[in-house]
Amino acid sequence: MKNALLAVTLVCLFSCGGSKVVRESEKTIKGNWNLNSITYSKTGDYDVTLLNDTSKDCFENSTWQFVPNNNTGTYSIINADCNTGDRYFNFDIEEADATTGLYDFMLKPTNEKGKSETDAGFRMKLTAISENSMQWQQTVISNGAPFIINMNFTKL
Repeated sequence: MKNALLAVTLVCLFSCGGSKVVRESEKTIKGNWNLNSITYSKTGDYDVTLLNDTSKDCFENSTWQFVPNNNTGTYSIINADCNTGDRYFNFDIEEADATTGLYDFMLKPTNEKGKSETDAGFRMKLTAISENSMQWQQTVISNGAPFIINMNFTKL
């Protein structure tokens, strides 16, 4: 009887949600953030469209809201020289990569009702997160070589 109870308890513990570290990251990400800056791993001027939406200049100083209990959020482009307004997304923080220790962060643009029109998503690395700051990295291939885009956030 004790073995059966222990087995049921272990199954419940291992099947309930993500790891403690992922749950803590989701708790920390909750709330409002400002995307302060976007930097690249290589110097130069690049014409990059982020999240199939808009340019680096338009994304900088955008405001973001994360709601982890249903893994949704919004970001608002506020630069008057850009197509301003709210955009919607679903997100997921996945387990750390065993070799790098970095977390995968999936972001999927949606409409206001949470439905994706293209079913396309973007995988990034959640390279740092604290109570006050967060950094994502997205690696793309440019001219046959890796090119890293860093997105740096501060909590509002």
